[in-house]
Amino acid sequence: MENRNQPFAIYSRKSKFTGKGESIGNQIELCRQYITAHYGESFADNALVFEDEGFSGGNLERPQFQNMMKEAKKKNISAIVCYRLDRISRNIGDFANLIGELNHLEISFISIKEQFDTSSPMGRAMMYIASVFSQLERETIAERIRDNMHELSKSGRWLGGNTPTGYQSERVTSVTIDGKQKRAYKLKRIPQETKMVKRIYEKFLETGSLTGTETYLIQNGYKTKQGRLFSRFAIKGILTNPVYMIADQEAYDYLMEKKVELFAPRSDFDGVHGVMAYNRTMQKQGRAHEVRDMEEWIVAVGKHEGLIPGTVWVRVQRILERNKSKNYRKPRSNVALLSGILICQNCHNYMRPKLSGRYNDRGEQIYSYLCSMKEKSRMKCCAVKNANGNELDRLVIEELKKIAEDKSEFIRQLEEGKKLLQEERQDYELDISRLSEELGQTEKEIDGLVSSLKTAGGTAAQDYIVRQIDELHKRKEQILIQVQACKDTALGKELTVLDFELLKETLSTFEKTVDCMDVEQKRSAIRILVQQVVWDGDTVHLYLFGSKEPSCDYSK
Repeated sequence: MENRNQPFAIYSRKSKFTGKGESIGNQIELCRQYITAHYGESFADNALVFEDEGFSGGNLERPQFQNMMKEAKKKNISAIVCYRLDRISRNIGDFANLIGELNHLEISFISIKEQFDTSSPMGRAMMYIASVFSQLERETIAERIRDNMHELSKSGRWLGGNTPTGYQSERVTSVTIDGKQKRAYKLKRIPQETKMVKRIYEKFLETGSLTGTETYLIQNGYKTKQGRLFSRFAIKGILTNPVYMIADQEAYDYLMEKKVELFAPRSDFDGVHGVMAYNRTMQKQGRAHEVRDMEEWIVAVGKHEGLIPGTVWVRVQRILERNKSKNYRKPRSNVALLSGILICQNCHNYMRPKLSGRYNDRGEQIYSYLCSMKEKSRMKCCAVKNANGNELDRLVIEELKKIAEDKSEFIRQLEEGKKLLQEERQDYELDISRLSEELGQTEKEIDGLVSSLKTAGGTAAQDYIVRQIDELHKRKEQILIQVQACKDTALGKELTVLDFELLKETLSTFEKTVDCMDVEQKRSAIRILVQQVVWDGDTVHLYLFGSKEPSCDYSK
């Protein structure tokens, strides 16, 4: 077994408290007995215990399970032991993915009821069998989703999600042959936003580049739907979204050229409606959506009005394709140490290194740090002075060496920072609790209105109730977004004992080893110790991890 010096983890789960049968306590005791019999009493006594009571096995979203996996990813445990497989998950796909992840981390998995032990040859064989079933399940689900998309594409309707800039979602109600109401959604133009989208296309065709378009939008104060300044990524998202393309004959020819799966004859491309592309992105949890190859798209003519003529939209795609091949360069090696942690105090944007072709007396390539907003806006939104990169990196290294000589003050700051993080985390947890109560109340109100709707069908009250339900659904979505934001922030406010020890260990060896490190090693060590470096044009402020006050200020 790998990681033999690390403790075992025991995981137990029960959907609800009963005090009978396979209780949490019984599961833990049986797991301890198994560990004692097979690996020794010391491993059983030192095992870490993670308990989830009142949680279903339908998915892996359980607090103690997630805490256990965080420790697993840090390789702080050598094996996970549970009483029975379904204590981990009743979903074979989730289970097989978990086994694959643990195998990658070189952590064994043991289920004592089924004698499933991945540290043994038979256990590994069982893991591969589970993986085969998982693959079959994934392929079956993917095929079912694609069949469903084929049916949906025939309607050309909007399926929900974040509406594209320039449009809002509008509900359309129709009556079927048997007299039942059928609800669907389509996109409706927002005049002010559509003007901005058209301007983005015009400016891109004028400049021929995403950078030039970005500079224009920033200089003129254009903002995204979320109220942020436009980035090249956001601009490209608008320029490549087929939802804006008017379904005309040029659009039809281009889509046929790209071999998309087209669910509309040429006659449907009427020069008025827009294009609706399904199966366009791969959605991966925790990562940005990835756009699929056009051959995988399922395309239909939408119910909404198009915005950009097919010839214009196609011309934009040709320019983007040309720029992509022309601009590809092999990444240059970067000698700068503070990329990603150096902030401009003037506009709070990151500063990036800009390398020159010159070298100093020590044989180092000369580089400076340049504010990204200053560069994007051509000095209109920020004009902070560039920082001497070689000098700034040297100063940070020297300051960390000084701190390493007498680390008592750093440890004190770290302890204080840890306390502050814990207090902030508690505040976010209170917010989560409050929002969860509000969410429960909102769901009760929705259920009550749905019940009322059954008796109000066909009366004057029906439309009023439907509007109320819609408003509550919107509120529910907003609460869910707030809850997730609080959870993500609270997760980042946790400084564990292991993080604390890593910081101390890095600091204690920094002075002796830093001069022998290569650039990547120096960069990693700095990121462990330094939370942020701030430049105001004259003075650099160094913030160590866990500290709200700068550890040193240096004026050039």
